[in-house]
Amino acid sequence: MFMFNLLKRRPRVYSKIENHIFGIITELLKLSSTDINSDELGGKYYLSNEEQHFKVTIMSNDYVIRLTNTRDSVAEKYEKAFVEDVLKAVKEEKHRRMEVVYDSINNSIEKMAERLHNTLIESNELETQKVRHLEKTS
Repeated sequence: MFMFNLLKRRPRVYSKIENHIFGIITELLKLSSTDINSDELGGKYYLSNEEQHFKVTIMSNDYVIRLTNTRDSVAEKYEKAFVEDVLKAVKEEKHRRMEVVYDSINNSIEKMAERLHNTLIESNELETQKVRHLEKTS
């Protein structure tokens, strides 16, 4: 029983500044006007919201997060676990957005295929009517 308690993962407790940073990033991710880009080989992730005049750069290899607005730019090194939690939120939102785009493309393809199918059926029916008409007149 005691061994089980040691292995049980405790909920992550962030410092006041970490909570603030996480809140800012979470709010930015909720906005569709926030662009999400990444250089996964370099371990860098970028959030940019021109409307809010706000940018975030996450350097996962160094555990550094840079926040930039029109007046200031602050870069701080954080604990590995905190940066990994932030990256998890960023990657989940990026993945969700990619699924939305994929679904939209998939729906467009299905609609085009359906229209093509209907056009082919109509064309086939017209050809059949022409053949019947020719058969009647001959």
